[in-house]
Amino acid sequence: MFNYVIDDELKLKLLMPEHARQMFALVDRSRHRLRQWLPWVDGVTQQDHLTTFIKNSVKQGIDNGGFTAGLWVREELAGIIGYHEIDWHNRSVGIGYWLGEGYEGQGYMTSACRVFVDYALLELALNRIEIRCATGNIASRAIPERLGFIFEGVIRQAEKLPAGYVNHAVYGLLRSEWKLLD
Repeated sequence: MFNYVIDDELKLKLLMPEHARQMFALVDRSRHRLRQWLPWVDGVTQQDHLTTFIKNSVKQGIDNGGFTAGLWVREELAGIIGYHEIDWHNRSVGIGYWLGEGYEGQGYMTSACRVFVDYALLELALNRIEIRCATGNIASRAIPERLGFIFEGVIRQAEKLPAGYVNHAVYGLLRSEWKLLD
């Protein structure tokens, strides 16, 4: 089971069904901000929706080696990070993430992404990692930029959000470009 202590206050834990209550509370109090960038937020109206999501994430992990983790700050759930479906043939994966209200701007998700990049390259022996963010989501785009990902371009009208379609900035990182953690 994936558990990773980043520092004294920050850790990653595999997301499990018993975390649905905390995840729902985090989504609910962050709803206004999250719905700007995540298409699923308005559809999450009860805890059971997240229990189903978590169970599907656990099954995905069993089926293909990817997984979703909770990001915990001082024992409180602060956000979610996970691998999209792993392309084993091409040895590539996408990473998705979000933070709840009040946890932004403190480097938490950058630290979590660094761990996920290392894990993908070292443990899963993947060659390419991709992060896609809405072009207007400056905070989310700053994470791959800080980590040395290469901006590869824009996919037009890639995602429909409540306010309309948004373009995605695509960032990629190859194994040969990554300085692994010591």
